[in-house]
Amino acid sequence: MMDVHSEQDVKRIVEEMVEKILKEGQGKLAGRPSTENKDIEYPELSLTDLREEILVPAPRDLELLKKMRLSTPARVGVYRAGARYKTDALLRFRTDHAAAMDAVFSNVSEDFLNKMGLPAVCTKCRDKDEYLTRPDLGRQFDESAIDQIKKIVASSPQVLIYVSDGLSSTAIEANVADTLPVIVNGLKNSGITVGNPFFVKYGRVPAMDPVSEATGAEVCCVLIGERPGLATAESMSAYMAYKATVNMPEARRNVISNIHSQGTPAVEAGAYIVDLIKLMLKNKASGLDLKL
Repeated sequence: MMDVHSEQDVKRIVEEMVEKILKEGQGKLAGRPSTENKDIEYPELSLTDLREEILVPAPRDLELLKKMRLSTPARVGVYRAGARYKTDALLRFRTDHAAAMDAVFSNVSEDFLNKMGLPAVCTKCRDKDEYLTRPDLGRQFDESAIDQIKKIVASSPQVLIYVSDGLSSTAIEANVADTLPVIVNGLKNSGITVGNPFFVKYGRVPAMDPVSEATGAEVCCVLIGERPGLATAESMSAYMAYKATVNMPEARRNVISNIHSQGTPAVEAGAYIVDLIKLMLKNKASGLDLKL
C-alpha cells in the first residue's frame, strides 16, 4: 500500500525537492563566467550570408555540403535541435520573413522618388489594403491619372520606361538607381527616343497596357517589385511589350526577373534590357512572337 502523507508532509517533501534542484543547478553553473550586469552580444544576422553558415555538426562531407549550400538560396542543412529548428536558423527565418512583410506593406519613400526625379501617379487603388485585395484596380487608372501620364511623357516616344512598386517597395529602392540610368542612356546612345520616366503607385504588371495606349510608345517597359520570398525581399523584374494593349494575351510580354544583388546584378540587367528592347523595335514584336 502507498504511504498516506499529511498536507504538511507533502509540503515539506516538495520544498526539499525544489531546494535540491536549485543546489544542483548552481553546482552545474559553478565555474562559468558570470553574465550579470554584462551586455550579451548577438551576431548581426544581416551581415552573414546564410549560405556560408554550416550548422550541421560534423558533416560526413563538409566540402560537398559547402558547395551545395553555395549553389542555392534554399535552406539546405540547417539542422535541428530535437524536432525544432536551431536558434540561429529560426532567428534567420523570422528575420527574412519580417523583411518580406516589410517589402510588401511599406511604400517607396518620397525621398527616393525625388532623388530619382520620378513624379508619382496612382492607379485606382486608394491604399495598400485595396491594392492587395483588388488586383483589378492595380491595373487601371482614372482619367486624371492618364492625363497626368501624358503630360509627364510629353510626346509619343519609341520607348517608355516607368517604375512601379508592385509587391516589393524594397526591391525598387535597392535596384532602380542602378538599372534605370543604364537603360535610358543605353537607348539614347543608340539613337532611340525615350519618354520621361515616372513612378506608378500601387501598380500591377498589366498597368503598362493603358500606359502604352495613352502614350503611343512602341515599346513599354515597367521595372516592378517582385513578390518577396524568404530568399530575398529585394528582387525586381522588368516586363516589356511591343505596342501593348488592354486585355492583350500575357504571351505578348517579355520579362527579365530576379534582378538583385544575389541574382542578376542591376547594371547587368539594365544592359540586357536595352538589347532586348532594341530587338523588339527591330522585329516589331514581343513575347512569343519575338524570335530571339
